[in-house]
Amino acid sequence: MNKGKVDVLLGLQWGDEGKGKVVDVLTPRYDVVARFQGGPNAGHTLEFEGQKYVLRSIPSGIFQGDKINIIGNGVVLAPDLFMDEAKALEQSGHPLKERLHISKKAHLIMPTHRVLDAAYEAQKGKNKVGTTGKGIGPTYTDKVSRTGLRVGDILENFDEKYAQAKARHEAILRTMNYEYDIDEVEKKWMEGIDYLRQFPIVDSEHELNHLLGEGRSVLCEGAQGTMLDVDFGSYPFVTSSNTICAGACTGLGIGPNKIGEVYGIMKAYCTRVGAGPFPTELFDETGKRIRDLGHEYGAVTGRERRCGWIDLVALRYSIMVNGVTQLIMMKSDVLDDFATIKACTAYKVNGKLTRDFPYNIEHGIEPVYQELKGWQTDMTRFNSEDQFPQEFCDYIAFLEEQLATPITIISIGPDREQTILRSK
Repeated sequence: MNKGKVDVLLGLQWGDEGKGKVVDVLTPRYDVVARFQGGPNAGHTLEFEGQKYVLRSIPSGIFQGDKINIIGNGVVLAPDLFMDEAKALEQSGHPLKERLHISKKAHLIMPTHRVLDAAYEAQKGKNKVGTTGKGIGPTYTDKVSRTGLRVGDILENFDEKYAQAKARHEAILRTMNYEYDIDEVEKKWMEGIDYLRQFPIVDSEHELNHLLGEGRSVLCEGAQGTMLDVDFGSYPFVTSSNTICAGACTGLGIGPNKIGEVYGIMKAYCTRVGAGPFPTELFDETGKRIRDLGHEYGAVTGRERRCGWIDLVALRYSIMVNGVTQLIMMKSDVLDDFATIKACTAYKVNGKLTRDFPYNIEHGIEPVYQELKGWQTDMTRFNSEDQFPQEFCDYIAFLEEQLATPITIISIGPDREQTILRSK
C-alpha cells in the first residue's frame, strides 16, 4: 500500500514567526492541512492578491483550492469566534463547509472560561502571565481535569452537559468574588454552536490515518512557538499546550513514525508578546526601529511586540527538541537598512559561558553577541537567491553553521509571492 507522508510546520521562537504565510505557500504540495493545538489566541496572517486575512482557528491551507483542512483534537475552539472568522472568509468568496472538518475531540472554550481567565490573571497581580484573555488556559485545565466539553458533545444532550460545566465554573467564580456578566456573550456563543453543526464533525484521527493509508500527504500546522511550549518553554510564561513537534502526534492522533520533514520557522530577529523573560530584548531605539519596520503588533490582540536580536541559544534548543530538518527564515527584509546586525551565540549565566538553554532565564542571563555586517539593500523586490547581496549570504551561512540546519525558504515581504525557495 502506498503510504502518505506527514510533515510538521511550527514556530521556533515565542510565536508570531509567520507560520500562516508559510503554510499557505507550502499547501500546494499537500493534500491535507491540519491544525494540531492552540486556539483563537493565535493569529496567522496571510496576504495575497491585495487582500489581508487573519486566521485564528481555521488552518491556513483553507485558501488553496480543494485541499482538506482539519481542526484537530488538540485544538480548543470558541464557537462564537469561529463563526465570525468562518463567515468573514465565506463572504470573501472562500467556501468552507466542503473544505473544513472539525474533530469531535476538540475541546470547546465556554464563555465562563474567558471569565475565569480574567479572574485568574487579576488574582496574580504583578505576576501576570500576560494571557490574551480568550479562555485558553482554563479550557485546557478542564481538559486535563477531565471536566471539559468537546465538539462531539454538541451532537447529543448538549444543553444538559453545558449547564453542568457552567455550574462548575460559577461555583469557582463565587469563591473568588469576581463580578461578571456573560448574557450577551453566551447568546452569541450558542449561535456559534448551531453554526458549528453545519460543518463535518469527524473522528479526525481515523480520517487522517485513512487518508495517509490512501497515500495522501498531510501538513501539520502548529500555533504559537516552541519557547511557549508548556513543558519546554520559558515556564510559567507559556501557553497551555505542547507547541513542539510531539504535539502534532497527540493533537492529531498520528504515530511518530509517520513524520517526515519538520519545518522550523524563525524570524531573522526575535520578538515576544506579553510577560516573560526575553534575553536579547532591546529597550533602545534599535528595538523600536525593528518594531516599526516589522509592524510588530499582535494579529489578534494588537499588542506591541517586544523586539530583540536573534537568539541562537534558544534556537538551537528549539531545533533539538523538535528534530527540525529544515529552517524557514521570515522577515529578512526588516533588517535591510541596518549597517550592523547582532546575533546572540551564547549566554553568560552568573558569569559562566554556556551554549545550552538553561532551566531559568529570568535572572542572571547576559547574552553574548557576534556582530555581522548588514546588507543595506532593499530585498523586497527580489525573486531569486541569486540576487541576494553578499552580506546577506554571509548572514545565512553564519546561521546555518551555528544552527547546523539548512535554511531552505526565505521570506522577504508579507505577500505569498515574496518567498524565495533556495536551491539547496
